[in-house]
Amino acid sequence: MRIRIRFHKKGKIRFTSHRDVARIWERAFRRAGIAVAYSQGFSPRQKLSFGLALSTGHESEAEFLDVDMVEDRFCDGEAWADGRGVALGAELVETLSAALPVGIDVVAVAPIEKGDSLQQAVVTCTWSMDVDDIDLADAEAWVADVLSRAEIVVERERKGKPVIEDLRPHVHALDVTGITENGVRLSADLGTQPRALRPSELLTAVDPPLVARTVCRMNQWTSQGADREEPLTAPVIPAPSARLPA
Repeated sequence: MRIRIRFHKKGKIRFTSHRDVARIWERAFRRAGIAVAYSQGFSPRQKLSFGLALSTGHESEAEFLDVDMVEDRFCDGEAWADGRGVALGAELVETLSAALPVGIDVVAVAPIEKGDSLQQAVVTCTWSMDVDDIDLADAEAWVADVLSRAEIVVERERKGKPVIEDLRPHVHALDVTGITENGVRLSADLGTQPRALRPSELLTAVDPPLVARTVCRMNQWTSQGADREEPLTAPVIPAPSARLPA
């Protein structure tokens, strides 16, 4: 059975790299006594498939992990198919969260069918960015400038060679959503295919360049025809660690 997990990464653990987060999950499954399938070969590894990597230092309310599980107390297909699945999911959430460090909290789980990987399926991410040292009027003018442009051309280096790239097609939405103590809060929907546009790239691509004090991934979206939906639609359970101070 394949299970999809949604989890938060918030607080001090945001400075943990994507690779180290993967190791944390491997240890958490062993610590919790949850049987996970292993790959074949000389060096077998747990069959864990993560979504789009989160930049070190960023927080997230929408990280996803696919896990191939073997028969144990959480792999009762009939239970997941009827009302007992709610209790089974809640137990799995509690068991995993207890085995994870502060700041990583499981907030939803559900079985899924095997298909495209999360990295292939996700087409857009919604980001929240707190930008200091800018007032509301200037922020709104900056956003209007970005949205009015037909193209946002930047030069970047790839494999040691300069590459010219237009970022504008990746900016699906951009808005000022609030005022903070030291500046403003921006919300942006940024495309991920064929490569993900990072919030920092957008903020520095247009004059005046902006710097985000905090960045949080709020949602990841898959395409369903003309609509979009999250990779996991199971009910979200409040995360206790998300309420702890950073």
